[in-house]
Amino acid sequence: MEYRYDFTTLMDRRGKDAYALDGVGTKTWQFEPDAPDDGFDFIPMWVADMNFPTFPGVTDAIIERASHPAFGYFGISDAYYNAIISWRQGTPSGPEGRCAHADLTREQIGYENGVHGFITSAVRVLTQPGDTILLHSPSYVGFRSDTWRQKRRCSYSPLKLDEDGIWRMDLDDMERRIREEKIRVMIFCSPHNPTGRVWERRELEEMAALLEAYHVDVISDEIWADLTFAAHPHTPLQDVSPWAKEHVLAAYAPSKTFNIAGLIGSYHIIYNEDLRRKVTEEGDLTNYNEMNVLSMHALCGGYCPEGRRWVGELNHALEENGSFAMDFIQNRLPGVHAARPQGTYMMWLDIADYLKASGRTAEEVVSAGWRVGVGWQSGSFFEGPAHIRLNLASPMSRIREAFERMEKYVFV
Repeated sequence: MEYRYDFTTLMDRRGKDAYALDGVGTKTWQFEPDAPDDGFDFIPMWVADMNFPTFPGVTDAIIERASHPAFGYFGISDAYYNAIISWRQGTPSGPEGRCAHADLTREQIGYENGVHGFITSAVRVLTQPGDTILLHSPSYVGFRSDTWRQKRRCSYSPLKLDEDGIWRMDLDDMERRIREEKIRVMIFCSPHNPTGRVWERRELEEMAALLEAYHVDVISDEIWADLTFAAHPHTPLQDVSPWAKEHVLAAYAPSKTFNIAGLIGSYHIIYNEDLRRKVTEEGDLTNYNEMNVLSMHALCGGYCPEGRRWVGELNHALEENGSFAMDFIQNRLPGVHAARPQGTYMMWLDIADYLKASGRTAEEVVSAGWRVGVGWQSGSFFEGPAHIRLNLASPMSRIREAFERMEKYVFV
């Protein structure tokens, strides 16, 4: 592929407020071990942001707005809503090639300071303290705090690898948990973090039919929707059935897509008018769920035709990184396994066989990686006790260096 944009140059983020680098060694976050040993530079593969510069249209839009020296109270522009509608309708959904969110209107879009705030609001609207919420495992660690802080319980239905090495939902297990634990709400991740799985439309239809039969509403985190690979398009859960359109509350954001999480700004899509009103009212209770004017312009700068081209090139670079990692694991890291990512920039390493053969613990392996500058995350935070979560969103030269250090110093 011929690239218009640069995904190979190393970007120095040190001293630029990047927690993934400047936070290392400060012990301000529970996930973070010590800084690497002397002689090893640090390769950030833990915090879920990218070591690529954002799309230039984003910075151009911010600079243009910042050149006007007034930053008072403001209203959300028509351009903001129009950009979201155009962007979300840019992906075909279904065998007929129809647009995703074909009839989306601005009234069905609501601003959120972050996906976590949205999930928290939805949890409080849809459930009561003590209720159980269904999730898949492995599971993004933030979902756990989004539930237990509201005094709700989690029930984790394990994903299973099929004979082709693809993560699949276990609908029988999901049904049993829903029935036995009287579950009425599910938190769903699509595409899936940390496995990198992009769900097929058929799977989503089957899951929606099950949830409809048991009257289970869905909070769907689709923040990774734009980061999918060539053969694996994203299908919005709301698009798979009339029931799903009315009973799925979905969250999106430009933050993962354009590496702008520090600007803050997500949004929900809720078609059901009553649910939309309740979730919006819940989010407004703190008087905190307000947009930043530069965040608005950043979204508009990214959600454009040229931004879509940039994302296409980004996805190609991420897919190449994933293919390199898979080949390296299969050929040079005995006892380590992974499913080939279909999207996102996360990889889920299964090190159970290595641990059994070596007699080491998972935490010893994680620590060994950090000591040589491979900054990854223990799978225990994601309901995977013999696993590691790995961020592949760096130039290929950095990914190659990280895996060579794993081979030489960690998996020995």
